Amino acid sequence: MSVLHNRISHEELRKKLMEETEPRTTISFYKYFNIEDPKEFRDMLYRQLNKLLVFGRIYVAKEGINAQISVPTYNLENFKIYLKSIEAFEHLRLNIAVDDDGKSFFVLKIKVRDKVVADGLDDHTFDASKPGIYLKAKEYNELVEKEDVVVVDMRNHYEYEVGHFQNAIEIPSDTFREQLPMAVDMLKENKDKHIVMYCTGGIRCEKASAYMKHQGFKNVYHVEGGIIHYAQTAKEQGVENKFIGKNFVFDERRGERITEDVIANCHQCGEPSDTHVNCENQACHLLFIQCDSCKTNMQGCCSKECVDVINLPEEEQKILRKGIDKGSMIFNKSKQGRIRPRLDEIIKNSL
Repeated sequence: MSVLHNRISHEELRKKLMEETEPRTTISFYKYFNIEDPKEFRDMLYRQLNKLLVFGRIYVAKEGINAQISVPTYNLENFKIYLKSIEAFEHLRLNIAVDDDGKSFFVLKIKVRDKVVADGLDDHTFDASKPGIYLKAKEYNELVEKEDVVVVDMRNHYEYEVGHFQNAIEIPSDTFREQLPMAVDMLKENKDKHIVMYCTGGIRCEKASAYMKHQGFKNVYHVEGGIIHYAQTAKEQGVENKFIGKNFVFDERRGERITEDVIANCHQCGEPSDTHVNCENQACHLLFIQCDSCKTNMQGCCSKECVDVINLPEEEQKILRKGIDKGSMIFNKSKQGRIRPRLDEIIKNSL
């Protein structure tokens, strides 16, 4: 019987990845299409991708697939051949990472979900496979020069914070499910304008553009393949790059540098910085921006309380971590600030 999940510890897998000498290529792709049996499709994918030594995070649902992976470069052609053997992937677009060291993932995880992008919608008349008009890099640049255009960033606020397209507006929310109704409300006075949406790799803005059309907006567009594909295409074609700063990515890299502009600030001292880190206190693991100086001064922690915790004996730290989902903050930085009542109470009582 084929193994359909990983059985080695993450620590060991991460160590093996860092010791790898063979180059890897980081790729993202998605496709909205009907999958009758997501679990069967998931298991088939796992068997084949595991053979090709693919690492990454893939979500499968009845509405389609969303994947961020790394492939051994020597297996890249075999990987593409396999994808082409799946009928639904005939015209699949692969987004190749712009700034890539090959250390983006260390294990293969394929999960079945209700939706590949959680949208909070319970509207059976909405069809995500009917998006707005695709815009290639040159087409995007030409369209945004017009006066009746609104460029909308459909990512989380911490992604927008480190990099975004020129003149793009932020939908100030913490989750995509909050963004959709908020975007409709914010843009209701602009229904006659050209609405251009974008995101990291295309999957969120494609669904968002379909939802805006569903809500009666007529002139809706989205950047094909998101920031990743735009930046790669602009570079290849010598087209002006209108994205500024760093593109946040959901893997071990935390970001791809698109331009040298640093438009964010360290959350601790306020100096220019756009490096996202996770708090060294494993019971916190909060995602935040920290400069090198503060990293040294704060021992990689987000607060004095967390510095105190990591200097406790390991056994005491384990007690603090017990029962806490320490992974929940890896890609979670609430716009309202850190809300950790249980952890804060535990720390306060332990010091």
